[in-house]
Amino acid sequence: MSSTKSVLRPGDVLRVGASGPLARRTRTLLSALGISIGIAAMVAVLGLSESSKSALLDEIASLGTNLLTVEAGGGFGAGDSELPDHALGSIGRIPTVTEASAAWSVPVDVYRNEFIRDGETGGVRVAAADLDLLTTLNGTVAEGRYFDEASAAYPTAVLGSVAAERLGVRDLDEPTMVRIDDDWVEVIGILDEFPLAADLDRAVIIGTEAAQTWFDAGDAPAVVYARVADGAIEETRDVLPRTADAENPEEVSVSRPSDALEAQAAADDTLTTLFLGLGAVALLVGGIGIANVMVIAVIERRGEIGLRRALGATRSHIRRQFLTEAVLLSVLGGLAGVVIGSLATVVYATSQGWRVILPLEVVAAGFGSAVLIGAVAGLYPAMRAAELSPTDALRA
Repeated sequence: MSSTKSVLRPGDVLRVGASGPLARRTRTLLSALGISIGIAAMVAVLGLSESSKSALLDEIASLGTNLLTVEAGGGFGAGDSELPDHALGSIGRIPTVTEASAAWSVPVDVYRNEFIRDGETGGVRVAAADLDLLTTLNGTVAEGRYFDEASAAYPTAVLGSVAAERLGVRDLDEPTMVRIDDDWVEVIGILDEFPLAADLDRAVIIGTEAAQTWFDAGDAPAVVYARVADGAIEETRDVLPRTADAENPEEVSVSRPSDALEAQAAADDTLTTLFLGLGAVALLVGGIGIANVMVIAVIERRGEIGLRRALGATRSHIRRQFLTEAVLLSVLGGLAGVVIGSLATVVYATSQGWRVILPLEVVAAGFGSAVLIGAVAGLYPAMRAAELSPTDALRA
């Protein structure tokens, strides 16, 4: 008497494994949803992190990391110290300094019109700047024009981006005036944002000669901006305090504005790690959901298991069937999560004007994590189903 060994081919395993999820579509979708949320979160977080970091690094590269700012007040007990009148000229003569410019504080208030009460400036201040400011800071003009030698000598103004917004000046299609103390000054330009000199964004800027002639501005600059030759940042930083103020170098503060942007990139990495942790928690919860659904499926389908065992299915066949069901649920959730996370990255990065960067290893790792979670989650239910004897299962 011969017996034929029961064989379950890979195609049969897939077909039998898919029968359960297809018969219970609502439960299948809800089970896959937990996995998809976790995968979508991880893919979106990593994609958006890489896209934003790329935009930030591009911005740093375009602005340059070789800008140093020199200000007074760095020493202990400096009080109301200020840079010497000759600070800009002295700094400009340093061999490693390629460009130098300065801004002066002008002790007057600015208003949009005569109906605004004194003191209500909205945080907008008045500053004076030389003709080389835009070149040194890699600044650009959004509307109108910047000063030339003629306009810098007369009461004309250029608005920083924030100052223009707070003063309600959106374009220069018609002649526009602002009131500086009791004098009316024509606005000839609006600047784009200064990422490396945020104080100038909130300033109404006038020419240095006009500031000294019309508004009694002093000769001592409030801040000097210096562009330094590549590779000479540290040695130039060391000599700047004594060059700017030989008598009181301890009262001079030297900083590199791009350090703040690099610190922002580091902070973004920390937040990315945090959000990845939250995504991993969501993924774990999704895996637990799949395990719970598969345990319930084993209990509900004891009769099916007993019948298949009675017809010749082995424990291995039952184990593979339920393990395949769990993996299919996780594959469905993983695919949905990758698609949702990728779309979220594309939509948000595009809205922010960033390059869309979605590393393939992120997508592959997200999908692989989903499959692994599904396999681990389905292992116990599959083993439990395989341990049922045909008689006990049919009796249930």
